[in-house]
Amino acid sequence: MTVEVKVEETLVAEVGVVPQEEPMKPVIENEKVVEGDDKVKEVAESESKPRAVEKSSSYKEESNFLSDLKEFERKALSELKLKLEEAILGNNIFKKEEPKENEEKEKKVAEEEEKKEEKEDEKKDEKAEEVDEKKTEEGDEVPVAEEKEAAAQEGEEEKKPEEGCEVDKDISLWGVPLFPGKGFEGTDVVLLKFLRAREFKVNEAFEMLKKTLQWRKESKIDSILDEDICADLSSAAYLNGIDREGHPVCYNIFGVFDNEELYQKTFGNEEKRGQFLRWRLQLMEKSIQKLDLRPGGSSSLLQINDLKNSPGPVKKELRIATKQAVGLLQDNYPELVAKNIFINVPFWYYALNALLSPFLTQRTKSKFVVARPAKVTETLLKYIPAQEIPSQYGGFKRDNDTEFSSEDCAVSELILRAGSTGTIQIDAAEADNTLVWDLTVLGWEVNYKEEFVPTDEGSYTIIVQKRKKIGSNNEGPIRNTFRSNEPGKVVLTIENTSSKKKRVLYRYKAKKCSTF
Repeated sequence: MTVEVKVEETLVAEVGVVPQEEPMKPVIENEKVVEGDDKVKEVAESESKPRAVEKSSSYKEESNFLSDLKEFERKALSELKLKLEEAILGNNIFKKEEPKENEEKEKKVAEEEEKKEEKEDEKKDEKAEEVDEKKTEEGDEVPVAEEKEAAAQEGEEEKKPEEGCEVDKDISLWGVPLFPGKGFEGTDVVLLKFLRAREFKVNEAFEMLKKTLQWRKESKIDSILDEDICADLSSAAYLNGIDREGHPVCYNIFGVFDNEELYQKTFGNEEKRGQFLRWRLQLMEKSIQKLDLRPGGSSSLLQINDLKNSPGPVKKELRIATKQAVGLLQDNYPELVAKNIFINVPFWYYALNALLSPFLTQRTKSKFVVARPAKVTETLLKYIPAQEIPSQYGGFKRDNDTEFSSEDCAVSELILRAGSTGTIQIDAAEADNTLVWDLTVLGWEVNYKEEFVPTDEGSYTIIVQKRKKIGSNNEGPIRNTFRSNEPGKVVLTIENTSSKKKRVLYRYKAKKCSTF
């Protein structure tokens, strides 16, 4: 357990902040600021400014540009390309396929071979007798010479190349041509993945590549996207949005298997588990379709593994299938996952990790990030922008959202120190405007209210949302709308009653009401 906690502490870097442009104008009112204490005031003012969540400094994909590689890495890449080109030109990438006939024919061939061997043995015996009879003063030189000549003739027959064997220079992986002579810019990116998976040991990387190509051929992976597999598992894993580096994000929801009917339908027997594995490989292939396998492109995925309500390792079938899936993905899809983030981690995760750990490389394990239930949103924000995080994880992304798109406006942040109160003002400069906003507080445990304050001092303040306490069990962010019939501003008030600093994320937009 302590090892995983250490992994979490070292891999999850602190989030930095950068200034954000107007128009959002938060104001912090801190009752604990003492008049005349310039240092405290300065801290309060700096925390009250709008901020944008910055990506984790430790989260950066390794460069695939030749100029950025170290000398030994460039040398290893050149050697691997040379070995690959020689293997392709020599038709040595795939195992030689031997024609397979039916069992009766194979049995017949075996019997004929046995008879042939028996006859050859008889001939050898006869020849040995002749040699004994024909010995001369020169000793055994004559028969030995004859045997050598016969052996040489047999060897020449065996070395004859197969007629009609053509060189396949169109061998590709994940849509990227592998023959170096083609000069395709993505070839280096793919080969570097195998080299990094084997610590730039050329021979090991080459063997891994060959095994992957052989496995894909035997398993018919290139046609897997056309298969209709496990339609019931669409909610178990899916692609949704991108992270801060442009990597596609894949969510794996283990909690769906808490449903006994779906569990048995998926893992009930070996055949069903085989279909599950093929479905998981199909999802991986779909994910790769969204990658940019070129230098400078986003060439790996971000994996989110949600363990909330997961059946856990007590379910033998799930444990076996998970182990098999991990093995297949690690052996045949090297360096295609930038980070593996485990969220809503229960206590049994550490037992499962201990079970799978021996089958994982150190490089794979170094990409693991662990987040307990209380830290889910905070952890995801380090890697994914708030507008790309699904609402069930504390972000602002909603299915079929008609109000916001990810390009609409940036998400701002303000910091609330313990015991402080902050307000966010959303201006409605004109009448007949509809304002819509999203707001979330990391950790919640705050008091919250919404008001519309008219510009005209003679008008009344309208309570949009009366003051209420929101606990840490709050599901998702707050979204609300207000239509202003006169100029004014919507004021969102957040009171931090806890003893810990809080982070508030928000965004808003105003749109003119339609007139008929």
